[in-house]
Amino acid sequence: MNKKIILSIFILVFIQSFAQQTLKGKITDKDKLGVLGANIYWLNTSVGVTTNEEGKFKIPYELGYEKLVISFVGFKTDTINIKNLNFVNHILKEESILEEVAITAQKKATSKSFLQTQNVFTVNSEELLKAACCNLAESFETNPSIDVNFSDALTGTRQIQMLGLNSPYLLIAQENIPMVRGASQVYGLTFTPGTWVESIQITKGAGSVVNGFESISGQINAELVKPFSDDTFFVNGYGNLNGRLELNTHFNQKVNEKWQTGLYVHGNIRTEKFDKNEDNFLDTPLAEQINVMNRWQYINNETGWVTFLTFRYLNDRKQTGELNFNPDINKGSNTIWGSEIKTKRFDFSGKVGYVFPELPFQSMGLQVAYSGHDQESYFGLRDYEINHQSVYSNFIFNSIIGDTRHKFKTGLSFTYDMYDELVGATNFDRNENSIGAFFEYGYDNTENFSATLGIRLDHHNLLGTFVTPRMHLRYVPWEKGVLRTSVGRGKRSANIFAENQQLFASSRQININNSGGNIYGLDPEIAWNYGVSFLQGFRLFDKKGDISFDYYQTNFDNQVVVDWENPQQISFYNLEGKSIANSFQLEANYEPFHRINLRFAYKFFDVTTDYNSGNLAKPLQPRHRFFTNLSAKTNKEENGSQWKFDVTYNLIGKQRLPNTSSNPIQFQLQEYSKKYNLLNLQVTKVFSKKFEIYLGGENITNVKQRSPIIESENPFGVNFDSTIVYAPIFGSSFYAGFRFKIN
Repeated sequence: MNKKIILSIFILVFIQSFAQQTLKGKITDKDKLGVLGANIYWLNTSVGVTTNEEGKFKIPYELGYEKLVISFVGFKTDTINIKNLNFVNHILKEESILEEVAITAQKKATSKSFLQTQNVFTVNSEELLKAACCNLAESFETNPSIDVNFSDALTGTRQIQMLGLNSPYLLIAQENIPMVRGASQVYGLTFTPGTWVESIQITKGAGSVVNGFESISGQINAELVKPFSDDTFFVNGYGNLNGRLELNTHFNQKVNEKWQTGLYVHGNIRTEKFDKNEDNFLDTPLAEQINVMNRWQYINNETGWVTFLTFRYLNDRKQTGELNFNPDINKGSNTIWGSEIKTKRFDFSGKVGYVFPELPFQSMGLQVAYSGHDQESYFGLRDYEINHQSVYSNFIFNSIIGDTRHKFKTGLSFTYDMYDELVGATNFDRNENSIGAFFEYGYDNTENFSATLGIRLDHHNLLGTFVTPRMHLRYVPWEKGVLRTSVGRGKRSANIFAENQQLFASSRQININNSGGNIYGLDPEIAWNYGVSFLQGFRLFDKKGDISFDYYQTNFDNQVVVDWENPQQISFYNLEGKSIANSFQLEANYEPFHRINLRFAYKFFDVTTDYNSGNLAKPLQPRHRFFTNLSAKTNKEENGSQWKFDVTYNLIGKQRLPNTSSNPIQFQLQEYSKKYNLLNLQVTKVFSKKFEIYLGGENITNVKQRSPIIESENPFGVNFDSTIVYAPIFGSSFYAGFRFKIN
């Protein structure tokens, strides 16, 4: 899309949204004194304002608005008919009896919004319990929009993709503070236990400018459990047949009426060795992790202040390689191949928010965060160490322009990143800092159109000074039908080693084609993302459902190409030509019977890049995926007893494999992998509101990639390569666990 056209749309939407008529008036009490803070809104709309200190108001008017609602605590709510734009004088009468109304609703496991301008859907805690959600990386097994893959044959770390692009092109945040980035890009998702997650919001395409300039293909935001709303005590135990044991505990304590604190402790361990494919390498790494989080929550409803303080400490260790590898004896030798990845991390985040009591539509907030990430690792004879110190701050002010149809967010942000990185004997130290300002305008006519127009200006010491525009439009052509479109620009520095650590577990020579850029001698990555989506709700046989499709294209102006088409090398260089990722998804959700839900999805990807050897499809990226999920549960008994059943099926299409034609013939692979099926199942028995157990299986059809490691018998040879993984390695895995809580 031409950039001049995008700018024209920005201006037209902004100007048109202000072409409105207004109705003025004054609200008084029986003594003819102005009522401050009375709520004024049009019936069956979200267009509303509040009165000022004189009791006066000014509210937008459009044809079709006929009934004006006036309400204030302690007074009767009145609805008056409006036939013209004459000044309104209205006297409120005192309310003698206030009746209490309780509204209850069942929260859906996943929900797609018909009202939000951006293409956002929410995964709630109930959905996370449908699978063995041991950490954030494993939270997307029952979600078709996120693809979960293994990165290599040694560490077994799961990597996620969206819109055909890897996780570095996603902005991954916790409570809207960017967290999985830089040094934590590969393993960071495994550092957040699943029981700590309250919900996940997934945004496709260009995200909000409020959260920064790095997002390209989308945003994932994990909301953590809150001390005020979490259980007083919670424990979750988990174990599976590949030797993994986990324990999670939550302790929440009320300090006083305004303060609550929570202590969350997670530990996992795997000490058993497995080699089912008999290649003399561990199928899953030996591992141990201790993870502790302390949260403090402050709420003062009288003054409007809300505060969150979060402290986290992590110690994570993984060991992989040959079965007989002993790090105390074999580390640094060329007799037995092994690897260790040791990570220590400390995080602090603070959020302070204030809602103006007399102006509930106006608020301000400050987000601050610090993280210290220290990783020491080696892969055979290759050492890799990285220390990443990061500081983040973001100030946000929210208010309206005239009335609640015109909202805006504005603020300032600052980031600082210090990288101390050692690859072999080569040091790649650098410091990055940026300061930026943003403005995001939102318009909603409360009927069939809304728009979000955002722009930010940043100055980065290595990326320069640049502008990031983003736009989201929403239109409702008919009932329960929502058409959305978006366009936006993203820019980021590629952390080529931290993001591609699996490539160290091979004998490939590392080449950087230095072009004089400021980061590893390379230029920053810049891309435009364009998207269109349509969501239609329906009722079939008096049961609710919805069907949606979306198409997104990511077009890179520049990309750091990761080229492993030569099996003896891995090369990093700036894009010369085109790199385009096309993504299409069709999804349907339906409830054919009470408490039974079906979800189907088909995805098609066309991701191509101009490599030095020509234009090629992205390796290890299936063009076709089919997904289905069936969940069912019985009626809940009075004591809370209930059965739950969940089945997830994936059909993974064939994938192009990196070129191995220059290898000896016995180490050459086919051009494409074979398609395969994955089937997961979980059964949960809820005994009461306090206790439940669950049993399940992953990959229960026992699909396995044969010989995932090239030349495993000679790991110090020139052809050794553990990176070409397109299917499960361990095979089927069965697990069991329990949950116990005290409210």
